[in-house]
Amino acid sequence: MAKGPVTGPAQVQHCDVFILGSGLAGSVSGAILARQGAKVVLVDAGQHPRFAVGESMTPQLIEWLHILKSRFDVPEIGHLLNVKAVADHLGPHHGKKQSFGFIKHDAGKEPDPREATMFVIPKVLTDASHLFRQDSDQYYFNVAAKYGCLTRQNWLATDLDFDDDGVTVTGRNGEVFRAKYLIDASGFRSPLAQKFSLREQPTRFKHHARSMFTHYIGVKPFDEVSHHPVSLRPPAPWHGGTLHHLIERGWFWIIPFDNVKGSKNPMCSVGLTMDERTYPKPKDLTPEEEWRSFLDRYPAVKRQFVGAKRVREWVSTDRLQYSSSRSIGPRWCLMSHAAGFLDPLYSRGLSNTFEVVYALCTRILQSVKDDDWSLERFAYVEQLERGLLQYNDDLVNASYIAFSHFRLWNAVFRVWGGFLTPGVMRLHRARVDYELDGDEQHLKDLENTPYPGLWWPHEEFKKILELTAETCEKYEVGELDGDTAADTIFAALRSCEGLNPVFGWKDEESTRFVYPTTAMVAKFMNWSLRKAPAGEMREIARSLVTSSLRSALKGRKPL
Repeated sequence: MAKGPVTGPAQVQHCDVFILGSGLAGSVSGAILARQGAKVVLVDAGQHPRFAVGESMTPQLIEWLHILKSRFDVPEIGHLLNVKAVADHLGPHHGKKQSFGFIKHDAGKEPDPREATMFVIPKVLTDASHLFRQDSDQYYFNVAAKYGCLTRQNWLATDLDFDDDGVTVTGRNGEVFRAKYLIDASGFRSPLAQKFSLREQPTRFKHHARSMFTHYIGVKPFDEVSHHPVSLRPPAPWHGGTLHHLIERGWFWIIPFDNVKGSKNPMCSVGLTMDERTYPKPKDLTPEEEWRSFLDRYPAVKRQFVGAKRVREWVSTDRLQYSSSRSIGPRWCLMSHAAGFLDPLYSRGLSNTFEVVYALCTRILQSVKDDDWSLERFAYVEQLERGLLQYNDDLVNASYIAFSHFRLWNAVFRVWGGFLTPGVMRLHRARVDYELDGDEQHLKDLENTPYPGLWWPHEEFKKILELTAETCEKYEVGELDGDTAADTIFAALRSCEGLNPVFGWKDEESTRFVYPTTAMVAKFMNWSLRKAPAGEMREIARSLVTSSLRSALKGRKPL
């Protein structure tokens, strides 16, 4: 790597915030802070464009992007809010995320069409995308530079020296920066985690998985190769969203970038994530050979890859899960994937990341203003990051256990999906109210919860999630059979007064494919207003109706 021209002692360059890592987390944080007047340095040990995973968006992510755009006045964040905006501003290389589809497979057999589930994202909630990350990440790195971040690529930090007043960062090329605060958004190979020995050994997470992934061209839509009769297929195409092929203690992902009109990207993100205790990493097979061996076990998945070609080298990992003893310290933060990682199942990575971005950036900007960097100011960020990982560990570990038994999986699927909509509505209500009157308290109130990191942060849901985790673990060790475990979870869901009955989450037999139409969403809003238990659900519904009326009276498009 070429070194910059340094002669004699390096001149120290001063900034408010120094960010390690220019992926989406680091670049969007840099853009926000610089846009709001902070002096920011954004560096990366690599360079753009580059391969990255985490391509699948969710309704909760879309709402956090709305909040970031509005609160910090960064209009470019709005370019991720729907498929058309992504294509117009980031380029025609991204797909759409219309649904989460799940199909159970047994080795050597065709999948049973009755052992499949799907959640189609209501159009009224969001129009989400599959992000082609090399384009999206470079775009937001450039946005950060546009707003004033001093940027460096191929820049390796060789020393982080903290004291009471900040941190001195020295680069391999001899450059020296002095910052009041450091954000490490560099991911697994975090220099900060290494410096302070923050990685927990072993990790605190229950879940186990390793992964292998790459990009292909020519992957056939499952709709074209499935042998399932039309009468048993879902109401939306499998290829319209993220497809999960479930196997015992693992799953394939299929994330197309060519499933939207106008896309010029023939590629598809594919991967396989599996429990490394069930499937130890072979020493005598290349990743390509191992991939082919898995395809040979699952004939329906294999048909999708007939004639397809790999266009990148494989990434093959050891166990993915890692955690840190702390994510906040004096003058520093381990952000999101630098703090820990669990699993790509349910596509929660980007949503978790941007929830942390919001919590951290609001506090940094206040600290810049007050020149007060006391650790207590950042305590909530630590709680949030731990909660996001803990609750996801409970859900994902239960899911992997349940993959082998369809009724049990169907129950866990509903625990996950049934509480997504109220969680998104909670964010939507706070954001719309803030946009109408500019009172930041609406957004601050989102943090007023005893369960930071739980997507619907209520006691009723927390108990169901804990019951689900405990029940699946009993099934895993043989204390319960699969049907009894499923019955336990379904009984809890049916008795849950706060679970929306309109979309079919409580209907095990009749609703494997949850596809909320506009009419169903209207019925859901009526239930929320009139029949949901008194409390936040009713308050959210009333607030959304009121804010829509206020928006209309102001001549704005209802949100």
